[in-house]
Amino acid sequence: MSADSTIARLGDVIRELSKESSLKGLFHEHRDGYPLPSGKVLNEIIELCRSLLFPGYFGNSNVSISTLQYHIGVEIERLHALLSDQIQAGLGYDECCECTRQRSQELASRFISALPAMRQVLATDVEAAFNGDPAAENFNEIICCYPVIRAVTNYRIAHELLSLGVPLIPRIITEMAHSETGIDIHPAAQIGHHFTIDHGTGVVIGATCIIGNHVKLYQGVTLGAKSFPLDENGNPIKGIPRHPILEDNVIVYSNATILGRITLAKNTVVGGNVWVTESTRPGEQILQARKREDRTSPQKK
Repeated sequence: MSADSTIARLGDVIRELSKESSLKGLFHEHRDGYPLPSGKVLNEIIELCRSLLFPGYFGNSNVSISTLQYHIGVEIERLHALLSDQIQAGLGYDECCECTRQRSQELASRFISALPAMRQVLATDVEAAFNGDPAAENFNEIICCYPVIRAVTNYRIAHELLSLGVPLIPRIITEMAHSETGIDIHPAAQIGHHFTIDHGTGVVIGATCIIGNHVKLYQGVTLGAKSFPLDENGNPIKGIPRHPILEDNVIVYSNATILGRITLAKNTVVGGNVWVTESTRPGEQILQARKREDRTSPQKK
């Protein structure tokens, strides 16, 4: 093939890829001052948040209690600047607003104000992971090694941002954890304290899930939706509650699939490889190839 024919062929490809008709839904046209959020910067934001929530485990490992306040101050300042920029990018993607800069700085400040309470809840998640796994020797091991801590930290960060009305960024943050750990938690899900996922890989938690306190999941669990209904034009109806509710002290073992807007009542135990589409009674066991029965003794790993 001659050089001229190669150039001509490449020119044809350029024109095809540039056709507006081929770009529907696939092209984000940049507006001055409103780029898309940066995955690289958001990753730094996550690392800063982890460092603030678990000092010494993430970020600067040489921090001491005597210098902690200084390090936190530096990291908070950096976090506020980066997060303000990324929220502004997210708002610019979602809307056109002259006050976006001021609003993004306020939202970043409100998020940072929530970090102390977030740390308190994450401390219960660490405790639940430690108490739920006899192989764990100490909290150090849980925080450093267990994928649930990374995934749930990202989820709680993303959920707070979503609660503040920040678009797009929360979903990016939970998908980062999904890629890192194999745990897929939608930022809109509601999850109580003392939550843990043993092993973790392959867990899916849908957007409208409501999970109570002291809930434990194992690897491969899906808290999903059935096929959602269509409107009169045949389009999917979105925004309706469609995922399960798990009340307090529920345990769901590996590879169980829980579908639809059903309720697993308090103290329910769902065995491995079970498909559940109906609500349960308090203390009920759902076991593979067996009829339902009331729980008579706690299930242990």
